Amino acid sequence: MTLSSSNIRALVVDDETPARLRILDLLSNDKDVSSVLEASDGEAAVRAILDEKPNLVLLDMQMPELDGLGVVEVIGPENMPLTVFVTAYDQHAIRAFEANALDYLLKPYSDERMEAALARVKTRLDDLHFREFGQSVVRTMATNPGLHRYLDRLVVKSGGITRFVRTSEIDWIEAAGVYVTLHVDGKEFLHRSTLSELIGNLDPLQFIRIHRSAAINLERIKQLEPLSHGEFEVVLRNGSRCRVSRTYRALLEQRLGQTL
Repeated sequence: MTLSSSNIRALVVDDETPARLRILDLLSNDKDVSSVLEASDGEAAVRAILDEKPNLVLLDMQMPELDGLGVVEVIGPENMPLTVFVTAYDQHAIRAFEANALDYLLKPYSDERMEAALARVKTRLDDLHFREFGQSVVRTMATNPGLHRYLDRLVVKSGGITRFVRTSEIDWIEAAGVYVTLHVDGKEFLHRSTLSELIGNLDPLQFIRIHRSAAINLERIKQLEPLSHGEFEVVLRNGSRCRVSRTYRALLEQRLGQTL
């Protein structure tokens, strides 16, 4: 199997129509771009990335509700396609590269600057042997638990006492700054870790993020109840309720393999 730069499948994300049209026009003149999708907000971008699997995203940094960095947070930096951030504010450059951006375009940019960004994209895509090797390692780790051991218990300290909390007993996890609150059978334990860090070390078949500040144990779900504006509320077996935001609904649907 080979992949050439002529297989560029791009997604253009910007809440301003003129900005999207300019990028679409530039991409249409590049013979190596085979298809182009567009999204006008972060939530639509998340769904397009999950459903259409583009290999390039040109992503506006500033958008209402879910911005560019929010899109990366929802998908996960390790799962993002090659990403070129586009913004009118140069103070976002450092944060863009912290999010593993391949390039960064500062509005207004010239045609030549866009061409340079696309050249970097093509070079990265053409480095196939490295990409396929990395992907094969990920697939092997996913199918061989012995190569990647997720945490099966967490150490929590409170009042001079050290406890071991089994992850299978956690109902849901709530973000609390540089800590998380573990909700376990009606009790709460504070654990030093950000939610993103902890989720990365827990079995994705068991835990899933449903909100920027919450993740749940799928085995603890009793039912889902619809709310307004496409949001749902998860009702857990112990009676706890957690809101599924529209942004993270797409991830839950993908994990369940069906629409809500």
